[in-house]
Amino acid sequence: MARWCYRHRLVVLLLWVGALFGLGAASSSAGTNYAEVFSLPDTDSKQAYDLMEKAFPERAGDTDTVVWKVEEGTVRDESVRSRIEPALKEIGAMKGVGEVTDPYGAQGAAQISKDGRIAYAQVTFAAQADAVPKDLVQNVVDTAQDAGGDGLQVELGGQAITRVQEPPTGTAEIVGVLAAAVVLFWAFGSVFAMLLPILVALFGVGTGLFSTQLISHVTNVPELASLLSTLIGLGVGIDYALFIVTRHRRGIQRGLDPEEAAVSALNTSGRAVLFAGGTVCIALAGMLVTNLRFLDGVVIGTSLTVVLSVLAAVTLLPALLGLLGHRVLSRRQRRRLAAQGPEVERASGLAARWSATVERRPRSVAALAVVLMAVLALPLLSLRLGTVDQGNDDASTTTKKAYDLLADGFGPGFNGPLQVVVNGDSGDSLVATIRETDGVAQAVSVPPANGVTVIQVVPTTSPQAEETDRLIDTLRDEVIPEAGVQAHVGGVTAVSKDFASVTADRLPYFIATIIGLGFVLLLIAFRSVVVPLTAALMNLIAAAASFGVLVAIFQWGWGLDLLGLGQEGPIAAFLPIIMLSLLFGLSMDYQVFLVSRMHEEWVHTKDNARAVRVGLAETSRVINSAALIMVCVFMAFVLSGDYGAAMAGVGLAAAVALDAFILRTALVPAAMHLLGSANWWLPAWLEKRLPHLAVEPKEEAASSQAPAAEGPASVVHGFVRTADGEPVPEAAVTLLSAGGRQLDRVTSLADGSYIVSVPGPGTYLLSTTAPSYGSRARHVVVGDGPLVCDVELAEGEVDAVN
Repeated sequence: MARWCYRHRLVVLLLWVGALFGLGAASSSAGTNYAEVFSLPDTDSKQAYDLMEKAFPERAGDTDTVVWKVEEGTVRDESVRSRIEPALKEIGAMKGVGEVTDPYGAQGAAQISKDGRIAYAQVTFAAQADAVPKDLVQNVVDTAQDAGGDGLQVELGGQAITRVQEPPTGTAEIVGVLAAAVVLFWAFGSVFAMLLPILVALFGVGTGLFSTQLISHVTNVPELASLLSTLIGLGVGIDYALFIVTRHRRGIQRGLDPEEAAVSALNTSGRAVLFAGGTVCIALAGMLVTNLRFLDGVVIGTSLTVVLSVLAAVTLLPALLGLLGHRVLSRRQRRRLAAQGPEVERASGLAARWSATVERRPRSVAALAVVLMAVLALPLLSLRLGTVDQGNDDASTTTKKAYDLLADGFGPGFNGPLQVVVNGDSGDSLVATIRETDGVAQAVSVPPANGVTVIQVVPTTSPQAEETDRLIDTLRDEVIPEAGVQAHVGGVTAVSKDFASVTADRLPYFIATIIGLGFVLLLIAFRSVVVPLTAALMNLIAAAASFGVLVAIFQWGWGLDLLGLGQEGPIAAFLPIIMLSLLFGLSMDYQVFLVSRMHEEWVHTKDNARAVRVGLAETSRVINSAALIMVCVFMAFVLSGDYGAAMAGVGLAAAVALDAFILRTALVPAAMHLLGSANWWLPAWLEKRLPHLAVEPKEEAASSQAPAAEGPASVVHGFVRTADGEPVPEAAVTLLSAGGRQLDRVTSLADGSYIVSVPGPGTYLLSTTAPSYGSRARHVVVGDGPLVCDVELAEGEVDAVN
């Protein structure tokens, strides 16, 4: 397929351009039909909502507030009432508004602050906030704020109002892409090579978002899906293309024709991309086990975007490589290739030196990495799931201003009232008991209807405070049972608490599912029990440390001022499910790219130390570059202005950075050095039963690479020396078949000489390794007689087997 796409590059490019613009036109004409289907079956807040919907259909929706404050006088002045009352009446007459409570009525005295300068009205919609049309909400906002001015401040707060206060989209994405472009140019040194991953990612994300918009017309897809699709699509799209382009450029530098280099890159890194994309989709599908139906649309949107990003990487990218040819290299690299010829395949520099350091001191490296991750994970012990409210909004928004006005005039609890819904007449005794309960500022009973009574309970603390959670538990576990009535505690704050509880209860099943599926995939791919076990453990460590960072920043408030994100609060209840899905998928990506190169070397040499050393030396730079791009993309969402998106961006950026820079670069290779050949252990009975799923290309038979004629046994001999000509004793010299089977292994003598036996003429692989030096591997062609092959080793150098 890679060869076909390379040779028919114009056709492939036109197909992708047509798909992008075609889907864009279709989605624009059809529009979007995002639906926020949020339901928590078998929870107390859901039962409260069902009772209210039955008895008060006009009050079953979310209740928002209109707040006003005067600079002089009181809100009771006729000059104020003459402006506010007509606006409230106009809002109450709008279709979709169930009821508007007027503070100027006989029962409205409690809606005016003690000093008389602040008042509020409650606007109850006929539906929940996510189902209220944005046009209706905007009309409410405009009508209310038109009454302000000249010493009268009018602001609005509530869940529905939040939807029309969302900042414009696109800024975070643009900043993320620009930051990724800088990293890519630093990694490649070529503008054309830099543009390739970005173009592939944009095509993948664009077609994914347009397709998701079309799918929203046939199934329930929340708006959250578009944000997460962009977040994950940009990250994986750029990363996948980066891995393939890096392999392609390396092939050209080794002397391959651009077409053969592209085919080779897709046949190696492209296979890993397909496998990695599959693991991300499986991790995202793990959200389905939570049985939270509103996440189904998120799974559909994000998984579709990942699939299209992978498809773009394996079809569009080879077509673009065909258009560029040698221009995928920088001008300096092209001049050096023309002047000096192909480069020897080796890994050197910082990556090779670090790889050698990990091999020499695996215990020290592993210990330091474990201690660092443990320290970062400590804040996780105080994790508290909850909800953020308007108090976390930007100071310039009307919701934040309304939140502050209500808190100043009536106390923080007014920003999240509770609703005790009684099936029957509650009686004055229950209302009196609730008023006497610690943490209750006010409790008012609404006249019953259809056998249902609603008691509005205002806590003394804010909706996201721990004391408010304890008050809900007290009402449910003590106050209501002692009253002997059938009642349920509802309201936005109670729904958020129940959501956090449901998430915490189902989180273990979710984690077990995605770890189990990841274990099975890696088991099949790498034919090893230890490799997937190591990956599962590393994923858990990365998750713990990243959530520790999240708690320290957003729950403890460390660095919030630097990020410009308001005040601390609980971690959003939806975040563990979303973040763990993406984290496990991306962690598996890096594990696949790292271990697949190690496994490729292991198949050739059966030398674990060499396999780990070469795999780390060759992949650490590209993995770190890919992780840096991910961090830039995710951190850019701090600029989105949305507190939840910023929290997800910071959490994912921390997770990717810790996973790539510490776990995959240090702890994983150190552990694999300590485990030795046990890394590749697989019971014989399991080997026979496992299906074959190759991440690397299938090894060609030795006969296809060697002359067909058979001859007598021969030898390969020579000397192992340093660059200065000094002999290297005790060097391990191994002769392997082209398929990777070890044929002979000897140790060089004091003068550096060696001799290995060869069964007959053909092409073989000669691998030389010395503990105090680097290693060297090369193909040798043996004829009818002995072959002289001297080997030169250099300290800190790692040769790779092609």
